[in-house]
Amino acid sequence: MDPLYHLMELPTKVLIGDGVISKLGEFVQDSAGGKRVLVASGSNVTTRVKTAVDSALGYSPVWVEVSAADISNVEKVMAAAGASGCIVGVGGGKSVDVGKLAAFRLHLPFYSVPTSASHDGISSPFASLRGLDRPYSVTAKPPVGILADIGVIASAPRRLLAAGCGDLVSKLTAVKDWQLAHRVTGEYYGSYSASLALMSSDVVLKRSRALGKFDVGGVRDLVEALISSGVAAGIAGSSRPCSGAEHLFSHYLDMVAPESGLHGEKCGIGTIMMAKLHGMDWRKVRTALKNVGAPVEASQIGVDDAMVVQSLVKASSIRPDRYTILSKKKLDSRAAASLAKTTDVI
Repeated sequence: MDPLYHLMELPTKVLIGDGVISKLGEFVQDSAGGKRVLVASGSNVTTRVKTAVDSALGYSPVWVEVSAADISNVEKVMAAAGASGCIVGVGGGKSVDVGKLAAFRLHLPFYSVPTSASHDGISSPFASLRGLDRPYSVTAKPPVGILADIGVIASAPRRLLAAGCGDLVSKLTAVKDWQLAHRVTGEYYGSYSASLALMSSDVVLKRSRALGKFDVGGVRDLVEALISSGVAAGIAGSSRPCSGAEHLFSHYLDMVAPESGLHGEKCGIGTIMMAKLHGMDWRKVRTALKNVGAPVEASQIGVDDAMVVQSLVKASSIRPDRYTILSKKKLDSRAAASLAKTTDVI
């Protein structure tokens, strides 16, 4: 049975283009209200963009170094916020997620300024952090605004951009899981948000060779697709169109192999296997990931065979309330090993 209602929360403005970081001051002006801005950023990113950010704002904001995507860094940002008018997350996934949750808890406007394109958290209302009471994303609020400087993002390590492609292809199986849950449990299914998520995954599946060059045009397409993916979650009122069994697999790997692989890399590998379980063309997924330089084998991210098998068997236990293909198949160790081997993941 569909719910009587669900809440849609979306970014109110997006500025994307080459050199737009110079417009950050006017972009956040309405929310800052004359108060100082707090910037949450990793040390490497701060080195890259501090001068440009300070120049754009016209002063040096409160800079807080984010060393990890965990709750202690959220608390550090919250403690430093003081009388700040808004929080700006500048960097990759960890800075954006930490800034997003800190702003949510402080009831402050949040702005997302990605310097790489490794996952769709740059626009979604969800944050994935360690140290919470659950090993998966929690609900916060979407950014008020997203400022994406393509020149800055295009200079990010190619591994991060390839990881963003891995997160995008995962929408293919996430939507399949959502459709399956709708049929089996009667869970709400939103065809529009699902279509938007699938359109984002198509950017990688249909144009992987060109996208894998990661020139300015390709990076812009990647960033726009990741933003659209996050917006799909906002329209759905849940992470359903963007996160299914492949994400549960990734989250379980986070627990057994916390230092191995990026989020998008693990989701991409998970998508290959979940596509086979759904009876989809998993080879097409694998080829697209290879074309953009993303890993397609567990060994490429330092994960051994036993970890993969364990994660496949146990992944659905992370969120028993979320029905996916793994809920239906109920893999044992033998079936999980067979799946991983036949898809060349192990």
